[in-house]
Amino acid sequence: MARYLISFDDGAMDHIPDEDWPAVGKASHAVVQDAVDAGVFVFGAGLERQRASIVATDGTATDGPYPETKAVIGGFVIIDVASREEALTWAARIADSCRCAQEVRELMPDPETDAMLRRAGR
Repeated sequence: MARYLISFDDGAMDHIPDEDWPAVGKASHAVVQDAVDAGVFVFGAGLERQRASIVATDGTATDGPYPETKAVIGGFVIIDVASREEALTWAARIADSCRCAQEVRELMPDPETDAMLRRAGR
């Protein structure tokens, strides 16, 4: 199994009229429930629309995002599936329910962190 980040840019859903938001919420929650039921959902959330804080290696914090950043993540889902094709299938369902395109990226495996989580009972 491999974990994938499925995400969309902040502002990608700005085209949705206010009166459509209840239907979008219902549709997107239905896809999440299907992913939970399929055992592939790891975590997901929308991000508050606000500026990020950038914390440097010395601990100082500044307003962000970095100036060269053109887009920031508006929301995401992490799934654990057998193949990229399966991740793309879930992304298509999410795109349809959220009414916006989704970016799909495979997360790097980290057996050491996975072992830490297992020891912690997660």
